[in-house]
Amino acid sequence: VSTNLSSPQDGVAGPRWSVGSGSGLHYGSFVNSLSSLTPNAVENPAISPRRAHIAIAVLCYINLLNYMERYTIAGVLSNIQAFFDISDSTAGLLQTVFICSFLLLAPLFGYLGDRYNRKYIMIGGLSVWLLTSAGSSFVSSSQFWLLVVLRALVGIGEASYSTVAPTIIGDLFTGGKRSIMICIFYVFIPVGSGLGYIAGAGSAALTGDWHWALRITPIMGVVGLILMIFLCPNPPRGAAETRGEGVTGHSSYKEDVKYLLKNKSYVLSSLGVTALAFLTGALAFWLPTFLSRAHVTQGLRPPCIQEPCDSTDSYIFGAVTVATGILGGSLGTFLSRQFRDKMPNADPLICAVGMLGSVPCLFITIFVASASIPATYVFIFFGELLLSLNWAVLADILLYVVIPTRRATAEALQISVGHLLGDAGSPYLLGVISDAIRTSKPDTYDWSFHSLKYSLLVCPFVGIVGGVFFLITAFYITEDRKAVQQLLGGKVTTQTVCN
Repeated sequence: VSTNLSSPQDGVAGPRWSVGSGSGLHYGSFVNSLSSLTPNAVENPAISPRRAHIAIAVLCYINLLNYMERYTIAGVLSNIQAFFDISDSTAGLLQTVFICSFLLLAPLFGYLGDRYNRKYIMIGGLSVWLLTSAGSSFVSSSQFWLLVVLRALVGIGEASYSTVAPTIIGDLFTGGKRSIMICIFYVFIPVGSGLGYIAGAGSAALTGDWHWALRITPIMGVVGLILMIFLCPNPPRGAAETRGEGVTGHSSYKEDVKYLLKNKSYVLSSLGVTALAFLTGALAFWLPTFLSRAHVTQGLRPPCIQEPCDSTDSYIFGAVTVATGILGGSLGTFLSRQFRDKMPNADPLICAVGMLGSVPCLFITIFVASASIPATYVFIFFGELLLSLNWAVLADILLYVVIPTRRATAEALQISVGHLLGDAGSPYLLGVISDAIRTSKPDTYDWSFHSLKYSLLVCPFVGIVGGVFFLITAFYITEDRKAVQQLLGGKVTTQTVCN
């Protein structure tokens, strides 16, 4: 069975590029930094450079809001627990239901994103996100169930955007330019997360009502929706690799999945992403609360009995997350560009160093919190810095190990698996472990801190597992890249692919 990539794409004349969907060819990744596919070719971009850069600015702004919204709840978690009178495990459920809806719908949006107009998909999803996010800010103390339902619906909008937006960037740029743009886009994950803590805690402190924390991003999101409608293009798929011509494909979803499962670099790096998601999801949700309880244990702050609670830790943790996100993302991209020519497998090795290097920092953070808050923040800084090396590099890996017509599906499946086995359950799991440990002794403020501390010990061990997956990826990524280099470089014909 072959997949002809010569039909028109969204009104753009089809090129003479074809890719087969048969299983005979050992698929892999593009050459590291796709500029090496056609290093001397003169590009004829389907989207002008000026318009492409404006589109990147819009996508980055919405990505910022995406992650701000995701972590505003963590910034006011103590207030929410006091308002609804809920336990750690129940509080963790708020993040879990959001991630579950996110991961369940990601494959659908991935399928649609490889076949239909990606701009319209993002506009529809963003509209749902704005409405449900704003609606969750009007929930009363007797309607916690409604807050859970609305948080689940928010995941619909975010799933549509997160699966599709990176593929548009991949079709606007190539080579080193694309690496830089991907870095900028993914730097807004930790930056948005950090600002989410700050915006959530700040709005709650200014208004005296934590509900306002959930209204900031929808207000800003309306601006993002308008900008997307008027300024964001839908470039032809594969335009960057085909000098503006683009490629289209006609393959079934089953064929897409079979292709991805045979791509060892994609599978192994996705498992590493899953471990990273588990780790960062748990830490992002629980560390501000852990630090707040550490203050109480040291006698530096009275316990929070009723809202509003002291949000100092959310401010500081948010600022640290922003700083480490910018530094780590930039450093990861810099290292990738410096070493990829000398070491073809440099990218997964950088990710492995980031994951494994963060493990001792996490151990020290967990155990030093009861003795020194400043020292705790120092090791949080280094741990988050090392983890942030991975975001942009991992996104770049996916874009160069998957052919253009299957990137949205690849993004969707990676998101689904990563969240299903990663941060969908990690906040709730840690909350359950914390509650179970707490019930073993009489409940005191000091013991609530230690129970959460012991539950956080799961994170370093997951970090080790993730680092191992990235190390294994390094053994396959060089071999994989040669197959798709030939495929898009015109050295493999449709007949060869089908045999």
